[in-house]
Amino acid sequence: MRTAITEMLGIDVPILAFTHCRDVVAAVTRAGGMGVLGAVAHSPEQLEVDLDWIEAQVGSRPYGVDVIVPAKYAGSDAGGYTLADIAQLIPAEHVAFVEDILRRYDVPAFPEGEEGRHGQMAHASATAAPFSESQAGPLLDVALAHAPSLVVNALGPPPPHMIERVKEEGRLLGALAGKAQHAERHVAVGVDIIIAQGSEAGGHTGEIGSMVLIPEIVDAVAPVPVLGAGGIGRGRQMAAAMALGAQGVWCGSVWLTTEEAETHPVVKEKFLAATSSDTVRSRSRTGKPARQLTSAWTREWDDPATPMPLGMPIQPILVDEALARIDRAAYRKGSGAEELANYFVGQVVGTMNETKSAAQVVFDMIDEFIEAVRGLEHQLEE
Repeated sequence: MRTAITEMLGIDVPILAFTHCRDVVAAVTRAGGMGVLGAVAHSPEQLEVDLDWIEAQVGSRPYGVDVIVPAKYAGSDAGGYTLADIAQLIPAEHVAFVEDILRRYDVPAFPEGEEGRHGQMAHASATAAPFSESQAGPLLDVALAHAPSLVVNALGPPPPHMIERVKEEGRLLGALAGKAQHAERHVAVGVDIIIAQGSEAGGHTGEIGSMVLIPEIVDAVAPVPVLGAGGIGRGRQMAAAMALGAQGVWCGSVWLTTEEAETHPVVKEKFLAATSSDTVRSRSRTGKPARQLTSAWTREWDDPATPMPLGMPIQPILVDEALARIDRAAYRKGSGAEELANYFVGQVVGTMNETKSAAQVVFDMIDEFIEAVRGLEHQLEE
């Protein structure tokens, strides 16, 4: 295929795979698309290891790295909170609510000696908070010491220092947008590729669906190329996005049930059984609206009678240890932890009902894309 995206990135097919799994990055890249490693959960040391591994797997083929630096988050005006700062900001009622959830669903504590994040807070006064510039800076340093062709900021416009560094290193810069105005701001500061992400997507999303959003953003930022995202996991959806003006697609959820995915086995089973109605935009994990699988966890936080989720980055500090405990215990069939377990996923989960390799997902998407386009051409024949 030849589009502005394939030409710009030097890839065979305009499919970009956002994933936290290095195996998926490598598999999609080798299949002719571009894997983009989500680095937000990495330490700099872990990112170093994974990027070394990816480059050994893909050779000279281009790949990408995604970080998260939101434009606004709690404490950003003051330069960002440390973990110790955040510990002082969490209301006692929220701590009690999380403890009550764990108690009612009989989620066991960590074994002695296996500390969670809260156990380390007293010694973390200089530690950067998640989803902050100070956390992302070292990750960006590691990424630019390697060879990713594309660096993406997944939440808001890239900060000035990120733009300068990426441009200085001769890499391309991408950013996600949920509104045309956001996309225009990205382009104004030098972003090379816009990812128009509709509300169907997993993770942090806005409220506008892809059918409306993609052409709005394409028109707003032309001739800057746009990737369609949100609700795209099959070739027909890819064809629809490109008919709306996108030069390629950005897919995330569809990789979560692949053979290579590191998805929690219990959550993977839930994904394979889920319908497109089984997701919700909830602030319960990160403090910002993020689409995820509906579970007892989201229902607890969405109850008007319970405390409202806190803002980013305070909410993840509040709940990360609880989520880790849930994941650790969810393997027990019929347990409360199994009922609570969930993860970010988009509405396309309703068609993610078969486990296959990441490369096969790419090949199937292209085959169905070609079939869809040829079907449209047939309709024009006299």
